[in-house]
Amino acid sequence: MEKIKVGDTYDFEVMYHQKDVDMFANISGDNNPIHINPEYAAKTPFKTPIVHGFFAGAVFSRVFGTMWPGEGTIYMNQEMSFRSPVFVERQYVAKFKVLEVNQEKHRGIIECVLEDKQGNQAIIGKAMLKHNDRF
Repeated sequence: MEKIKVGDTYDFEVMYHQKDVDMFANISGDNNPIHINPEYAAKTPFKTPIVHGFFAGAVFSRVFGTMWPGEGTIYMNQEMSFRSPVFVERQYVAKFKVLEVNQEKHRGIIECVLEDKQGNQAIIGKAMLKHNDRF
């Protein structure tokens, strides 16, 4: 298995669907109508439902745990700053860049960005991961 090193990048395209946002609202208990009621959302500056911030940010966990580094990843820390809303039924790209690697502790610090197709950043942050084989 190839080691991940400083400067390595990974991109993953994602789209959030209203049925999944509704499911997240049900599971999390966050039933704010801005997320689940199109009539309510139409009266807001966003004009349409927006994705819960933590649901949108869950794409980072999805990638880390299943794709890159993948199975065996221990998610140790995540910082997130919500810069702009994430809308349902629009295409986004989760972008990752390795900032630091500690080979002794098998840890990496990864920059995490969720942006729309125009390059507007919706979420920015950093994660600390441990992976005994990849770092």
